[in-house]
Amino acid sequence: MKFEGGEGPGAGKHVVLLAAEQEYRAEQALPMLARMLAKHHGFHCTVLFLMNEEGLVDPTLPSPFKEEGRKSIVPGLEHLEKADAFIWMSRFLQLEDSDLGHLYSYFDSGRPIIALRTANHGLWRDAKPYQKDGEDVSLDRLLGGKFRGHHGGWKREATSGVIVPEAREHPILRGVQDVWGTTDVYRCHVDGKVPEDCTPILLGQPMQSLDREALPNLEREALPIAWTKSWVGNKGLSSPVFHFTMGSAKDFENEGVRRITVNALYWGLGLAEQIQPDSDVSIVGDYTPLQDGFKYEEFGVRPRPVDYYR
Repeated sequence: MKFEGGEGPGAGKHVVLLAAEQEYRAEQALPMLARMLAKHHGFHCTVLFLMNEEGLVDPTLPSPFKEEGRKSIVPGLEHLEKADAFIWMSRFLQLEDSDLGHLYSYFDSGRPIIALRTANHGLWRDAKPYQKDGEDVSLDRLLGGKFRGHHGGWKREATSGVIVPEAREHPILRGVQDVWGTTDVYRCHVDGKVPEDCTPILLGQPMQSLDREALPNLEREALPIAWTKSWVGNKGLSSPVFHFTMGSAKDFENEGVRRITVNALYWGLGLAEQIQPDSDVSIVGDYTPLQDGFKYEEFGVRPRPVDYYR
């Protein structure tokens, strides 16, 4: 699905967004983000989806598959070859080696990676591994953290963002006043300590419930939920990496979640000086995200044509 860009700092730049998970309604969130990036910022955007054999966007597909040899269908990954930036949200994909090749080639390209929520477990462990200098590279190493469990209460405790004091002037945080969402805080690091090559910019404080006015759950410490780093792949090129462990469709109703994601894209593309604290991150068109989780029939989640998400 393509969204033509126009005038703005992103004019002439192509962003590929991958929506390929089953829990957090990325099939709604990333088209919304693409519409916003195209209309307000000028980026040309291509959204790729997880599909079923009938050619429908299908977030109800089990992951990983139990059938031996069955593979995830994500048409269009070849667009990464000419993309200027990649916004990535997948979960336990089992891709054909040729499709993995497009991803892995991008990891070597020196171009920015904006990884949301489940991207740190975006590929099933039996996938042909990404390698650097002949050695396997985990997504943990690439992105600077992996899903180690739910620190906040899953589907019980919302997350409130807390800016890391030392990062207050970071351009990704420019204009970010409030970050809040119904997804819980992921535990991504041992003892909450990010690797030395990562710069944490936002912590997530678990709240006492999913209510917007809930108080912090002070029995759970705030942990890093957004950080930057660089990844140098096989070509010796340095890719700016931003990993943000929020990013459900419900989270993106929050202006702060949208702004930090848009700012991260600018930062990754070397456009940090053009990040404006009052840039337009308003939602374009109708946006009524469905509930997170796996109760597909109850929540109204079902296979749909691609154009449904336009």
